[in-house]
Amino acid sequence: MQTRAAVLREMSAQRPYSDSQPLKIETFELDAPQAGEVLIKIHAAGLCHSDLSTIDGNRPRPTPMVLGHEAAGEIIEVGPNVKDFEVGDHIVCSFVPSCGHCEYCADGRAALCTPGAQANNAGTLLDDGIRLKEQGNDVYHHLGVSGFAEHAVVRTESLVKIDKNLDFEIAAIFGCAVLTGVGAMIHTAKLRLGQTVLVVGLGGVGLSAVLGAIAGGAAQVIAADIDDDKLERARELGATATVNTKDDDALDKIKEWTGGGVDVAAEFAGVQPALEFAFAATGKGGKTVTAGLPHPDVRLPVSPTQLVAQERTLMGSYLGGHVPKLDIPEYIALYQAGRLPVDRLLTHRLSLDEINTGFERLAAGQAIRQVIVF
Repeated sequence: MQTRAAVLREMSAQRPYSDSQPLKIETFELDAPQAGEVLIKIHAAGLCHSDLSTIDGNRPRPTPMVLGHEAAGEIIEVGPNVKDFEVGDHIVCSFVPSCGHCEYCADGRAALCTPGAQANNAGTLLDDGIRLKEQGNDVYHHLGVSGFAEHAVVRTESLVKIDKNLDFEIAAIFGCAVLTGVGAMIHTAKLRLGQTVLVVGLGGVGLSAVLGAIAGGAAQVIAADIDDDKLERARELGATATVNTKDDDALDKIKEWTGGGVDVAAEFAGVQPALEFAFAATGKGGKTVTAGLPHPDVRLPVSPTQLVAQERTLMGSYLGGHVPKLDIPEYIALYQAGRLPVDRLLTHRLSLDEINTGFERLAAGQAIRQVIVF
């Protein structure tokens, strides 16, 4: 069949993206689903910094590639040997396909799946397959999903079945923003009731972490950013305090409010100064967690003496440390119960043809979560 999709042919385009148009809307051939695969009608796909980091070249991927990894839709065809999904099921995509058999999957650490990482780096599905074609030539898949398209062929290891009553545009953001932000608090940092929390970087993932910290019972939730509008959004969502990191006394304020530093500091901006700020704001015995993805050459100066003498912990968090098939339905249930109001993260709804304008808005820090609605 044929499908319209947003393809990236070259990385590192000049901004503004609304002028340079790094993503082109074109029509591609999409092969029928093979064994263990399904064909999805995409209904909604979120714009994420992980897509942006491929567009700007910070996370190089093979090209040409159809981007998009945060998506929700409906299964319209199943391939051979598909047992747990059927036509008509509503699904959310996970951006790490979990094989279920490698040492990390067996240990409950699906985000670190070895075959999944290899496939994502290669731009293929989990079985090394490529179903997108252009005049007989391969077009690569983004993180096993390629959700900026009207249709996608996806492995079942990348899918989570969801409640059909959930709006697709809300469902989509559970696949990355909610999973990563909430998971950094609950799974990676193992937040305990009554602890103090700092969230640095208030995009869709960071504000999801704010909601996760509140739902997890944090006594103080301090939100930090360089954008006053985002700080206001954090207060609206329930942050107990906010601080602009450009202020000279920003770090002093946090230490004063928390008696020396927070128990958990989480960074989602993906830039070195933000992570340095989060680490400096962490108190004795505390944890600094980062889910940001700066350029691979970026380095962080850390004193081993601080780590040892203050029993500090510096941690990375990928996919929020989740097993998506278990955790996404639980987070959706929290949303439906009114305890995780992630619908308030949505700031823009776009058509596929508006995608470059959306990414310029994201790069400029003028959006929280934007969703393409098909």
